[in-house]
Amino acid sequence: MTETQSHAPTFADFVAGERAVLTRVSVRLLADGLELVQPNGHSMIWRWAELRAEPDQADKDVLVISRSGDKVARLYLRDKNVEAQLRSSAPHLKERDRAISISKLMAWAGGAAASVAAIIFLLVPMMAAQLAVMLPPEGEKALGDTTFEQIRYALDETGLVGTPICEAPVGNAAMRAMYDRLNPSSDLPYDIQIHILDHDMVNAFALPGGRIVFFRGLIEQAENPEEIAAVLAHEVGHVVNRDPTRDALRSAGSLGVLGLLFGDFAGGTIALFLANQLINASYSQTAEAKADDYAHELLDGAGVSPAALGTMFERLVAEHGDAEGIVAHFMSHPQMGKRIAAAQAAVVESRTYGSVLDASAWRSLQTVCDGSSALQADEGLPDKKAWPGDD
Repeated sequence: MTETQSHAPTFADFVAGERAVLTRVSVRLLADGLELVQPNGHSMIWRWAELRAEPDQADKDVLVISRSGDKVARLYLRDKNVEAQLRSSAPHLKERDRAISISKLMAWAGGAAASVAAIIFLLVPMMAAQLAVMLPPEGEKALGDTTFEQIRYALDETGLVGTPICEAPVGNAAMRAMYDRLNPSSDLPYDIQIHILDHDMVNAFALPGGRIVFFRGLIEQAENPEEIAAVLAHEVGHVVNRDPTRDALRSAGSLGVLGLLFGDFAGGTIALFLANQLINASYSQTAEAKADDYAHELLDGAGVSPAALGTMFERLVAEHGDAEGIVAHFMSHPQMGKRIAAAQAAVVESRTYGSVLDASAWRSLQTVCDGSSALQADEGLPDKKAWPGDD
């Protein structure tokens, strides 16, 4: 090998990477690269084509050189004359060494995605199911109480007083009578409390700790008390199966994992919401189907036709249609057509079903959010009983 210059060797600091120790080495410029000679006489050649300049160094007076394919070895060069010769001789000095191949990067990304999927779809639901059983009743009730108040204030347009709770005594007595007629025999660690919110939303849901919430809009939408009883039986099924607590824990875990991945970027909130809906859809659909099965048995045992659970669904399908294809995966409930068919199939042909409330009690329930309903007489209702959860 011949040297490109005849001047005496310069010196630089070298670290091999095995230990954080700098070694003083002599550096000579050769025709095909740099020769590094260590104090023990050992020498090595770094070829011009292998040399890379490391970026973003704090000390601008030092040129830090690495070698393509070597992730740890570094040469710290301060001689400006040698640096100038090196910059003109090393053709790839400013290039970045691609240490990871695309295929390897894709393999790592696939493994990371599989790990996240395992956490979200397997570990989080499993832990949520275990914690829902282990969580003390006081903890569930506290969670349900807090969530209930948050919902009330979120639905209130002013955000100041919260959506009103319908307090008409006769209307609430009708709901109590309906619950007594269903007579759930589950051994829950807490009493079931039923609230009716003065809001036009057509919905009902269960919260952790035994709270069941109806909206005025659902009661107004119903054509008969059996439909409300069917919805009530369905929500009791969720309470019995601890679905509200399990879902709250699962959603918190899933969003927490997704938040760590996506952060708070533009549009990130929407992405997290859609991802969480897709993640929870299959579990929610399973829970809804089980709650429907529970409601069918509870209604049949109370002498109320299980088909009542499907009649309101039929009107919703007629008005809005049923979810098909990818839309169905983002719905928290199974397809309406399947739920209607299941409700009709649960009817025992040889059994005679009756009404859950008489006409007077049904009118009282329909006007439960009307302040004037508090003045109605208690006609048509059974003797008042202490309602679970009442003070």
